[in-house]
Amino acid sequence: MKVENTQVQMRKGILEFCILEIIARGEAYASDMLEELTSAKMIVVEGTLYPLLTRLKNAGLLDYAWVESSAGPPRKYYKLTESGQSFLELLRQTWTELVASTEFIINKKKA
Repeated sequence: MKVENTQVQMRKGILEFCILEIIARGEAYASDMLEELTSAKMIVVEGTLYPLLTRLKNAGLLDYAWVESSAGPPRKYYKLTESGQSFLELLRQTWTELVASTEFIINKKKA
């Protein structure tokens, strides 16, 4: 078994949460999201991000607006809907619980 496979699966598991957190800070453009996720070593490619954004939009968690750009074609900026904000709050609670549970297991001493 290769550790890289498990690492990729762990990153995939929190990717949606990270994307929602980025968008929660304010309207976000997909290439800016890609840049931030890559900088954070989440190793994301466009072929992963765009389908996920579409799925989140179709689920009613995101909306978008086209904004004219002085550097080319209009850009699609994503923002959270009210449902998306509520969903993110639940994910934050889950994340906090998962981190605490994981730390408990990692730091537990042998009896």
